[in-house]
Amino acid sequence: MNNPSKSTCYEIRVRGHLSQTLLGAFPGLHAEIRGGETLLLGTLPDQAALHGVLAQIEALCLELIELRTCGKSVSNPERDHEGHA
Repeated sequence: MNNPSKSTCYEIRVRGHLSQTLLGAFPGLHAEIRGGETLLLGTLPDQAALHGVLAQIEALCLELIELRTCGKSVSNPERDHEGHA
């Protein structure tokens, strides 16, 4: 079972070069242009946040090419101190 006190790093690849306006829909994520694609990189606090990003991609009619974890998890001390395991 996933530890709810850990954030996960994600790499989200979408087709095309996203404008600054479109990138504004993904606060907290870093964008890199690679070939004809945009790579969104960043740490999300939980799966609900990931689903929010994916819903935003769908709402903007962007084509999701790939989603993967970066292999990094980051502890969230605030949630640890709230008594969550």
